[in-house]
Amino acid sequence: MNAWNQQGGRPPYDPHHQPYQPYQPYGPPPVPPPVRRVGPFRRLWRAVGPIAVGRKVFRPSRPGRVDDPVVARMQKIRTLVGLGAVVWVMFSYRLVASVGDLASDRANQSWINVLVLSVTFPVVVGVLIGVARPPARQELLRRAAKPFGSIVAIIAGVAVFPASVLTGFVGGRFATNPVMSVITGLVTLFTLLWILPFVVYGVGMSLVHVFRTADIHETVPPLLALVLVWEMTLIDLLTGAYEGVPGPVRIALMLGAPLSVTAVALWELRRLRVGYGLTLRGALMR
Repeated sequence: MNAWNQQGGRPPYDPHHQPYQPYQPYGPPPVPPPVRRVGPFRRLWRAVGPIAVGRKVFRPSRPGRVDDPVVARMQKIRTLVGLGAVVWVMFSYRLVASVGDLASDRANQSWINVLVLSVTFPVVVGVLIGVARPPARQELLRRAAKPFGSIVAIIAGVAVFPASVLTGFVGGRFATNPVMSVITGLVTLFTLLWILPFVVYGVGMSLVHVFRTADIHETVPPLLALVLVWEMTLIDLLTGAYEGVPGPVRIALMLGAPLSVTAVALWELRRLRVGYGLTLRGALMR
């Protein structure tokens, strides 16, 4: 029996033994990074600024909602590829004269998409609620409140600009005295610094999240996106979009978006069914 075991599992006493010290690197200890102080104005802007409010209004927030990052990544790739193809065609065939014209064209197209989607949304969701069984019908109707509120918010935000012009508010029609002049200036400043960023952010988020219809059910956004893209293709066909582009390229442009969106939507529905057990029939209790 050695000395380790004689002392009950402890090493023999050594007066020259130094207690264990954790390894200390040479030099002074690292200094933690300073805590950034946020001023009251910035805190207020983060709470009630246009982007902060836009996140609350236009992004899905239902607890327990499945948020698949792979699907989100695929949708971004499809959007970037489609946008790149449109930009290349428009500049190659001189459909736009400058970058400003291109930005204006894409902004108008995005707003048309939002308008068509705001009309399509109540129709599609109304049909789903109508064919659902009574227990699911009440729940789906309750969940549709926030998506419907996001539609009202974006329409109301955009309506501020034509209302300001038509009433003459922007032109100073009501600035008849110093007080009204100050009020006119403040309202105009609020419109430019708050309403405009809110609308721009809202248009983008409304299209990305399909009016936050994932709050209703995870299968509703791909279904609505599929319906919307074929509606927009029909509108492009009836309005003669991409005039001046050779026939094969025009066909590829007009069919590329709906076919790619359809493929991504069907793949997303399959991924929800296989990976998470979420189906449209399950949402309807059919």
